[in-house]
Amino acid sequence: MTSIDRPAFEADVAGALGPDRLARDAPIARMTTFRVGGPADWFVELRTVEEVRATLACAHRHGVPVTVLGGGSNVLVADAGVRGLVVRLVLAGIRQPVSDEVQADAGVTINGMVRWMIGRGLAALEAWAGTPGTVGGAIYGNAHWSGQNIGDVVRRVLLATPDGTLIEVPASAMGFAYDTSRLQTTREVVVHADFAVAPGEVDALRARARASLAYRKRTQPLALPSAGCMFQNPDPARDRVPAGIPPSAGALIDRAGLKGRRIGGACISPVHANFIVNDAQATASDIRALVETARTAVEKTFGVALRDEVVYLGTFEHG
Repeated sequence: MTSIDRPAFEADVAGALGPDRLARDAPIARMTTFRVGGPADWFVELRTVEEVRATLACAHRHGVPVTVLGGGSNVLVADAGVRGLVVRLVLAGIRQPVSDEVQADAGVTINGMVRWMIGRGLAALEAWAGTPGTVGGAIYGNAHWSGQNIGDVVRRVLLATPDGTLIEVPASAMGFAYDTSRLQTTREVVVHADFAVAPGEVDALRARARASLAYRKRTQPLALPSAGCMFQNPDPARDRVPAGIPPSAGALIDRAGLKGRRIGGACISPVHANFIVNDAQATASDIRALVETARTAVEKTFGVALRDEVVYLGTFEHG
C-alpha cells in the first residue's frame, strides 16, 4: 500500500461518487455475521451500476486492491483488518423480465429473493428460506443447500471486471463447482443475476420454506454469531472417509471429540460441529486458531484434510 497515492485515489473516488462517500479506517466487523475483525483502509457502499463501474475503474487506476463484502456471512475478517478498498453493493432490485426468469441485483438478500418469489407464485429457491447472505455472495461461492447449488438455477450473470467493464456471462461460463465459481480467481464483481423459475402454488411454496426454516432452527446454532459452515464437506472423489462416518465435515469434527472445544471466546458449537460460534467476545485469531485445531485433529484421526468453506479477509498468522 506504500506505493499508492492515497490523496489522489480519494480525490478520484470523490469525483466519481461525490464528497464524503469514502470512509477511511472503517470498522467492518458489525457488517459480518461473526461480528469480529479490524477496519478496512477504505469502505464505500455502491448504490447503482454506474457507481460500481466507476469505483472499480478508480481503484484499478490507482492500484488499490478491492474486496467485495456482501451480507457478511461465510467470511472472517482478520483482527488487523483488510487492506485496500472494501465495497458493499446495496443494489437491491428484483425484476421478472420474462415469465420464466427473475433478475436480482447483487445486494438482494437470499431471504428477500425467496420471499419475493413465493409471494408471486414462483418456484426455484423456496427451500433456501433462512439462508444468510446476498445474491452476489451466493454466486461468488456457488452456495449450496439441501443438495442444490445456486448455480443450478442461474442462467446468466452481469459482471463488472476489475477495471469496471461490464460483461454478461452465461452460467455455463461461470466455472460453477462445489463452493466455487470463476469469481474467486478473476476478481470480477456480480452486478445482477438471472434465475430460472417456474410457476408454483403459493401455499405449497410457503410450506416448503417453513419446513426448511424449522430444520435450520433444529440443527444449527442460530442464536450466536457465526459464519455458517466453516469447512466444505469431503469430496468422495478424492477424500477417503472411514466407514461408518457420514461424509460431512461436521460428523468428522464431532467424531474427533471436538464439539464444545473452545479457544478464547470462540467455541465449536455443541449443536453442529461444523459451526464455530462467537459466544464470549472472540477475536478473529481465536476463531482461526480453532479452525486449525479442528483441521489438524480430523487429519490426524481420520486422514481427511478439511478444506475451507469460509473466506478469510485480511492477513492471519495461520494460512
